[in-house]
Amino acid sequence: MDVLKRNNVTVTGIGQTPLLFAHGYGCDQNMWRFVTPAFEDDYKIILFDHVGFGKSDVSGYTPKKYGTLHAYADDILEICQTLDLKDVILVGHSVSAMIGVLAAIQAPKLFQKLVLIGPSPRYINDLGYTGGFDRKEIFELLAALDNNYLGWAGAIAPIIMGNPEKPELSAELATSFCQSHEEFAKNFAYLTFLSDNRTDLKKLRTPSLILQCQEDRIAPLEVGNYMHQNLANSNLVILNATGHCPNLSAPAETIAAIKEFLQPELAVV
Repeated sequence: MDVLKRNNVTVTGIGQTPLLFAHGYGCDQNMWRFVTPAFEDDYKIILFDHVGFGKSDVSGYTPKKYGTLHAYADDILEICQTLDLKDVILVGHSVSAMIGVLAAIQAPKLFQKLVLIGPSPRYINDLGYTGGFDRKEIFELLAALDNNYLGWAGAIAPIIMGNPEKPELSAELATSFCQSHEEFAKNFAYLTFLSDNRTDLKKLRTPSLILQCQEDRIAPLEVGNYMHQNLANSNLVILNATGHCPNLSAPAETIAAIKEFLQPELAVV
């Protein structure tokens, strides 16, 4: 299958250094529309949709093939190989932050930097670890998803987005969920919320920026601190933004934090 068609890859920008954006659960590349214009003069912008979301080609999808987050990391590596990308900077949101970590561990020479927005290696609380959810809460969430996906989408979108003063953002997120292929979205939800990538963090050597919102129901401050403590060569920036999607709710602050992290590249491009 054509990899670029499979993942609905689009390339813009007039720079040389590749800046690859990976969207979070239930979304598509459109979620970056407030962020990418700020980088188009300095970078080559690569956007894509995970299989099962947006305008991706789902003809090659099977639950077995996409049974782990590593499969989505493999897709990112295939995109980079097909486009002959080098020294990639990957910007990953939510679960795609961890997918980006897995990709960089697998191909460390391919990536020069990672920007991890609202990452979480484990959503379920554990002994000595705060992920934000009790096990019972996660299984209740997944049961609600199984029983009524559309209803679940409408209920969880405001929790993920936060920012109740901007209800249009929650509505957009809910619509994005509802437009996703239900079977694939359910499978991806199980992979996301039951994942445990804590042991992978020590394997990463790529310099990374962790962007953490000061109030985030999905990835609380404790998770951002845990990521920073367990990722070598990492910077942690606590944004004034709230919610789990600062790329939509606070794009200017998100852009500023990313640019500060990438300033050496901006100086030489």
